[in-house]
Amino acid sequence: MKIMSIIGARPQFIKCAPVSKEIRKNNKEIIVHTGQHYDKTMSNLFFNELKIPKPDYNLGVGSGSHGYQTGKMLIKIEKVLFKEKPDFVLVYGDTNTTLVGALATVKLHIPIGHIESGLRSFDKKMPEEINRIVSDHISNILFAPTENAVINLNKEGIKNGVFQVGDVMYDALVRNIKIAEGKLKILSKFKIEPKQYFLATIHRPSNTDNKKNLKNILSAFSKIEETIIFPIHPRTVKFIKNHNLKDKIGKNVIITEPLGYLDFITLEKNAKKIFTDSGGVQKEAYFLKIPCITLRENTEWIETVKDGWNILVGSDKSKIIDACINFNPTGKQNNYFGKGEASKKIRKIIEDYLRKN
Repeated sequence: MKIMSIIGARPQFIKCAPVSKEIRKNNKEIIVHTGQHYDKTMSNLFFNELKIPKPDYNLGVGSGSHGYQTGKMLIKIEKVLFKEKPDFVLVYGDTNTTLVGALATVKLHIPIGHIESGLRSFDKKMPEEINRIVSDHISNILFAPTENAVINLNKEGIKNGVFQVGDVMYDALVRNIKIAEGKLKILSKFKIEPKQYFLATIHRPSNTDNKKNLKNILSAFSKIEETIIFPIHPRTVKFIKNHNLKDKIGKNVIITEPLGYLDFITLEKNAKKIFTDSGGVQKEAYFLKIPCITLRENTEWIETVKDGWNILVGSDKSKIIDACINFNPTGKQNNYFGKGEASKKIRKIIEDYLRKN
């Protein structure tokens, strides 16, 4: 059976790695990389570290407005689908690549599986929320990571083809954390010791595009009496420059270019706390039992908040500083995300579906 995986952004590379390994046990896989993340550090390095096979197609779409990026992807993905005629297509997560991959596929009457179905922040101002909803409603098989994701789908009338399989990012972490433990040289590079620094990531449009929000976050960081390691997203670099906010970056903040997966999870595991607006980083912090301070007003990963390991502070300067000092969770964590076997379950479900159809 021929299964096509359509990916294009850093979180999707991480999710694809364990799934691709499983799929190739019994099937032919075609990997289509849209090029949504085209920077070498954001793309090639992840393929090499995670041992993802080289993409069969790299569409080179690059950055641009939502309309431009979506339109360009749609044309190019459709051409690949016509040429390859896959039996099944997999899309991942909530990016423009996810939406377009699903949309191009459904119009050609090819069955689709959406990995990470059922997540909802209930904030339609987020482009990711629109991408999730549309992809879920046109997919044939919905691979939900948690029980709450299944409940969200049921509330929207989606009950057929829904499977709670666990979280593939947990699969990836389980497979790679021991390798990462041997890469402590990243700590030496920044002259830091375990649990003696904070880690930060910012890339959401609600924070980067909004000058006030980005200014508040950077100002809060500068007031914190802790070293902050800040691997900076190209989007964030652009808007710090556009908003003239370079002078708001404190001397305690160490800015570095985006890091590879192994170096990044090493920094996560050894951080005192993590600041982020990323969904994936919220989960990884939870998996590693690192307190997470989320720079958003909402989250699709409510399980991490429910267990008390994640706190939502938005871009409120005083809340960010207060969480830095006073947010110190120690409570029990529940097994919401599976046992690291989501990828195996996904492969078996797809194979059963194709045999029956």
